Amino acid sequence: MGKLQTTEKAPWYYLLLLILAGETVFILPFVLARVFRPTVLEVFQLDNTQLGICFSVYGFVALVSYLFGGPLADKFPPRKLMAVALWMTALGGLIYATFPSYTVLKILYGYWGFTTIFLFWAAMIKATRVWGGDSSQGKAFGFLDGGRGLVGALFGTMGVIIFSVVIGEKTVSANLEENREAFRYVILCSAGIVVLVGAFVWLFMRLKKEREQSLILERITVSEIKTVLKLPAVWLLMIIILCAYVGYKITDVFSLYAKDVMLYDQVESAQVGTFLLFIRPVVGIIIGFLADRSKSSVWLTISFVIALSGALLFASGLISVSTTVLFFASVFIVALGVYAARSLYFAVMQEGNIPLVLTGTAVGLISLVGYTPDIFAGPAMGYLLDQYPGEKGHQLVFGMLACFYFIGGIASFFYYRIHRK
Repeated sequence: MGKLQTTEKAPWYYLLLLILAGETVFILPFVLARVFRPTVLEVFQLDNTQLGICFSVYGFVALVSYLFGGPLADKFPPRKLMAVALWMTALGGLIYATFPSYTVLKILYGYWGFTTIFLFWAAMIKATRVWGGDSSQGKAFGFLDGGRGLVGALFGTMGVIIFSVVIGEKTVSANLEENREAFRYVILCSAGIVVLVGAFVWLFMRLKKEREQSLILERITVSEIKTVLKLPAVWLLMIIILCAYVGYKITDVFSLYAKDVMLYDQVESAQVGTFLLFIRPVVGIIIGFLADRSKSSVWLTISFVIALSGALLFASGLISVSTTVLFFASVFIVALGVYAARSLYFAVMQEGNIPLVLTGTAVGLISLVGYTPDIFAGPAMGYLLDQYPGEKGHQLVFGMLACFYFIGGIASFFYYRIHRK
C-alpha cells in the first residue's frame, strides 16, 4: 500500500505548472510582505505585532482548512481544486490594493487562509507525489520547493522593479500616498498573474482519465484516518514540519533586519529579501538530487544542523552594520538549512510508508500541527521586535529559531533511525 504504483510518468510540464501555481498562490498573502516588509508596515499603517496578528488570523483559518481540505484532496482532481484556489486568492488582491483598515485586513487574511489551504495545499502535495513516482520523491519535492523559490524570487524582482520605476527618484523622500501608489501597482500586477496561472492549471495540468480516477477515493472513512494515525512517520512529521516552518516564517524578517540593523533604505532592504529568494531554487534542486542518491531523512537532519548554526550567529550579536560580509554569509547559512528542510519534509513520506491514495488525508493531519507557526510565529516575532527595538529584538527572534531547529534536528534523526531499513 505504501508503493506509489505509478504506471505512467506525468509529463514534465505537469511539474512546471505545480511549481508555478505552488508559489503564485502565496504571492499576495506572504511573498510581498516578505520582500517589502518595511513598505507593507508603512502603507498599511501597521506595527510588527499587528502584521503578525494578520498572519495569525490566516493561521487559525488554515488550521481548520488543513483538517478538512486534506480529505477533499483525496476526492477531487488536484488541478480543479488548485485552479479555483488561485482565482479566489486573486480576488482578495483587489481588496488588498485598496489598503483597507486593520480590521478588514485581518478578515482578508482569514479569507486567504481558506483559499490557499482548504482548496490548494493537500492537492499540491498529492500531485507532487504522483509526479515523483517510486524513485524520484527527492527530486519531485526538491524541484517543487526550489522552483517555487525561483518563482518567488522572480515575483520579488518584478515587484522591486515596478516599485522602483513608479516611485522614481523619491526612494527616500516619498510620502505615504506615493508609496501606496507604487505598491498598488505591485499588488495589481501580481493579482493578474495569479488569475492567468489558474487558467493554465485548469487547462493543462491533466492526467489520463483512468490515472486520475485511480487517485481518488469516493469517500473517506474513520478506518482510513485510523490507518494514517497509526504510522509513526505521521507523528514525527508533525514535529519536524512545525520546527522547520518556524524557520521559514522567520525568513520574513531578513529585509527588516537589513533596515533596522544594517541601516539599508526601502529598496535596498527589499533587495535583501529578493536575494534570499534566489537561494531557494538552487538549494531545492541540489538537495533533491542528493536525497534521491541516499536517504531524504539523512539530509533533512543535516539541514536542521546547518540552519541552527546560522541562527546562533544572528543570536550572538556578532552581526552589525560594520560586518556586511558576515551578514550576507549568515543569511546564506540560515537560508541553506531552512530551504533544504522545507524541500525535504514531504519527500520523506514514501520513506515512512504513507500510502499515496491517502496522501491528502495524511497531509491534512500532519499540517494540523505542523503549520501552527502560522498562528503563533507572526505574533511572537512581532512582539519581540516591537518590545525590544533594533538589534536586541532580532537577536531574540533568532534565538527562538535556534531552539526550534534543535528540536527539529532531533525529531528528524529519530525519523531516520526508525525508517532506515
